[in-house]
Amino acid sequence: MANLRFEVVAEAFKKRPVEVEAPKVRPSEYFAKYVFNRQKMYKYLPSDVYEKLIDVIDNGTRLDRSIADAVAAGMKLWAEENGVTHYTHWFQPLTEGTAEKHDAFVEHDGKGGMIEEFSGKLLVQQEPDASSFPNGGIRNTFEARGYSAWDPTSPVFIIDDTLCIPTIFISYTGEALDYKAPLLRSLHTLSEAATEVCHYFYPQVKKVQTNLGWEQEYFLVDESLYSARHDLM
Repeated sequence: MANLRFEVVAEAFKKRPVEVEAPKVRPSEYFAKYVFNRQKMYKYLPSDVYEKLIDVIDNGTRLDRSIADAVAAGMKLWAEENGVTHYTHWFQPLTEGTAEKHDAFVEHDGKGGMIEEFSGKLLVQQEPDASSFPNGGIRNTFEARGYSAWDPTSPVFIIDDTLCIPTIFISYTGEALDYKAPLLRSLHTLSEAATEVCHYFYPQVKKVQTNLGWEQEYFLVDESLYSARHDLM
């Protein structure tokens, strides 16, 4: 093992940094360019729809399905202006890694033709294939299908020509099949408990937002050195 450590260190010293060309424009011109953030929402959504969606994001109110079509239309317009041709529900199943279900902005019109469409129904819910199930898809075909459901608290973003919609992944009966649904449920429980504590001091508190802060230092470790360190792995 000692010799292996020396060998990987020697190999690491042979490597050279990858050159990265610095952007020539100011950060404000490209930061969040491909993220459907509040600035984009305000621009592409009707004012009443914008207010309702922000209320869902900030205060955890129930999402009104009546605004889903308007939100989907605004997202589609913004996405197409950025060269997007497909969309995907993006989630984190228990099979490790991430999973996606890609579709084009195309739907059958029921008359043998097609229409370009991205409705609220397609935004809010999808049905991935069973390969994302924890058991690899082995199940009775009449039982417990899995659904991906849009999470409005995470911003939609663009990668290449695809609109990526962050979602949770749950079973037909409501069990979590991913890592995000339990996280959102924990955040909700923490908010309810912490809000009750806050009411002792300030009764007007409606919600407590929980954040995860990053450490101030980042350590870059060469892949060869990482592979030789079982504690890091």
